[in-house]
Amino acid sequence: MSSQDRRAVITGIGVVAPNGVGVESFWKSTREGLSVLDHITREGCGHLPLRVAGEVRGFDPESLIEQRFLVQTDRFTHFAMAAADLALADARIAAGEYGDSPFDVGVVTAASSGGGEFGQRELQRLWGQGSRYVGPYQSIAWFYAASTGQISIRGHFKGPCGVVASDEAGGLDALAHAARAIHRGTDAIVVGSAEAPLAPYSVVCQLGYRELSTCDDPERAYRPFTAHACGFVPAEGGGMLVLEAESAARRRGAAVRAVVAGHAATFTGASRWEESREGLAMAISGALDEAGCAPEEIDVVFADALGIVEADRAEALAIADALGRHGLRVPVTAPKTGTGRAYCGAPVLDTAAAVLALQNGLIPPTPHVFDVCHDLAVVTGAARPAELRTALVLSRGLMGSNAALVLRHGTDIPS
Repeated sequence: MSSQDRRAVITGIGVVAPNGVGVESFWKSTREGLSVLDHITREGCGHLPLRVAGEVRGFDPESLIEQRFLVQTDRFTHFAMAAADLALADARIAAGEYGDSPFDVGVVTAASSGGGEFGQRELQRLWGQGSRYVGPYQSIAWFYAASTGQISIRGHFKGPCGVVASDEAGGLDALAHAARAIHRGTDAIVVGSAEAPLAPYSVVCQLGYRELSTCDDPERAYRPFTAHACGFVPAEGGGMLVLEAESAARRRGAAVRAVVAGHAATFTGASRWEESREGLAMAISGALDEAGCAPEEIDVVFADALGIVEADRAEALAIADALGRHGLRVPVTAPKTGTGRAYCGAPVLDTAAAVLALQNGLIPPTPHVFDVCHDLAVVTGAARPAELRTALVLSRGLMGSNAALVLRHGTDIPS
């Protein structure tokens, strides 16, 4: 079988995001530049200095997930299981009906911290009432690998399973890990990330990040690439994708949404944002090389957009370093400024938005950003129609990881 037959293609997208649950709702909000950033309403957070975030409102896990799974899992896994269901439905894969064996499907997720809300509740019981009041699922629900385990158990997926722990950029690294499993022979991988960082314990842990925005105004709290940048706004939620081998997708007549063409990752150290210029540029160049893609072929960049002036400057310079003069004119967007930055879930949501942009020929805008102060062609105000064949998605983590992913339009596959 040729390497093209084993190419990883995206056939399903599932989204649970602050601006919409499901592909249609998410894309409508994203293309319209809708901002849903608002004051945090989660119980126990009102007295904390973090004031603004992207919450997934109206999410009812009991209507989506069986009770036996709910009681042993945290909110971040509820998001992931719901998004996995949506992705499988979008790919038109019914439970237990893929391939000849359950070993044909694997699961890969990324996580930055795990189940903080579940863990906080059980530790409070331990401290306040004693060990007899701690539930038996404490040992697994908080664990960063819980979503991979629960999705695989619930879906009876026995192919290669794993979890990527590489900072926020792990959302892209998980996609690459899944694509390489497909190159090695697995037919399909359910892959992505969802986060739930808005429980009180989780918020307190984040307060140590100097990059976190504590601005009280939702309109001003997250404004990357501007002189007024004051940090990032966190968010909950995320997305899951179905990646398949091209040959497997063709056999079952699946619609190919996009091709995962190239990926690369580097590491430059925690909060060393000036150094991230070189690391991110190398990741971009590596992803282009793997994709066999020339810099001028990139039609749109989905930026990391951290919201710290020195980090934003480093990203702008990295794009110019890797793409040359094309980097000064290629359209750049960061839809996450309207939803918040969902840690490992953020680059997966960016990937979902990039796939939908390729399919619809429309570059979504960057909410709250108007006065760009870096040499970037940031799309602001309204969505921009464009002929899009290739997209570049970027991500950096607070601990120093950098990653780049190249996506091709779903029709760009030789017959």
